[in-house]
Amino acid sequence: MDGSNKKYYNRETSIPYSCDGDIIKEAKILSLSKINDKNNEPLDKGQLPEGAKLLAVGLTLDDFDVPALKSEKPNVVFVSHCCPESGKTLVQLLDAFPTIEWVHSRSAGVDYLQSKGLTAARHITVTNAKGCYSSTLAEYTVMACAYFAKDLPKLMRQKNNKDWNKYEVLEMRGATLGVVGYGDIGQAASRLAKAFGMKVIALRRNPTLSEGCSICDKVYGVNQLNTLMSESDYVLVAAPLTDETRGLISEEAIAHAKKDAVLINVGRGPIINEDAMIKALKSRKLKGAGLDVTTLEPLPKSSPLWDLDNVLLSPHNMDMTATFLRESTEFFVNENLKRFVHGEELLNPVDKAAGY
Repeated sequence: MDGSNKKYYNRETSIPYSCDGDIIKEAKILSLSKINDKNNEPLDKGQLPEGAKLLAVGLTLDDFDVPALKSEKPNVVFVSHCCPESGKTLVQLLDAFPTIEWVHSRSAGVDYLQSKGLTAARHITVTNAKGCYSSTLAEYTVMACAYFAKDLPKLMRQKNNKDWNKYEVLEMRGATLGVVGYGDIGQAASRLAKAFGMKVIALRRNPTLSEGCSICDKVYGVNQLNTLMSESDYVLVAAPLTDETRGLISEEAIAHAKKDAVLINVGRGPIINEDAMIKALKSRKLKGAGLDVTTLEPLPKSSPLWDLDNVLLSPHNMDMTATFLRESTEFFVNENLKRFVHGEELLNPVDKAAGY
């Protein structure tokens, strides 16, 4: 949980939901997903909680028999990120089935679902898979810090050249990790950073939510981004993509970064002004960048990022364990779906206007 009254899931710390009470209402589910997606087997083929029923699966509105389904009065939509034009199709479902009251995203990010139609639907509750992906992205963050602290590119070059030359390395202990977006991923990364003896400063829209946080040494508001940039040896971008965060790491923000700072992005590519970042990487204003996400994905072969020797690049897969999508579906079935039929508060509520 954060400092608010809303409840959030974390696969390391959350206690599995258990309730022996009465079923308050049925869950009649439409799955906006690929048919026979093996990661959705807990929903498609598993044993659903009492009171829950999967009505239909499809990728477009045409895949759903609207006249027949209307009599079933579907009230839940489960959405997989693989669905093309998810936001458009979801609004079509909401229009076709006014009985829908809850939409759940199998991914943590919901930018792919954002639309005026969804935001305007005040009676719709949206939840996501926050807390299912945090640990592996936290591990990547620490790895990226170590990659540049120990100068692994130099190490690999020397190995390839059979070159036995010693060189100085940096300690992570005592260095400062600045976290832009102190949600579940940012907090998980901060806990690991603390284990390495790093100082942590965080930036979030509402700093009061982290009052009394034992992990952070400082918590800043969004208007103090330049201060965080100037104090951080490593800057982790773990924020969701919203209208407010698009371009947040601007040319001005990068100009305020420490000389030899490292920028790490596990949020969304467009949060960083990519042209300004590339310029700073080429000039060595920034020591390096660890990028699991980029503005355009797949990254165009013409992008300078491919050729920069101070960029650690991965194809948006650092949360892609063998089981991560299945675990996300299991969270929906075993946690939130049970809560729904028992009339309990759902985990991971999304502020539709804010986008996370």
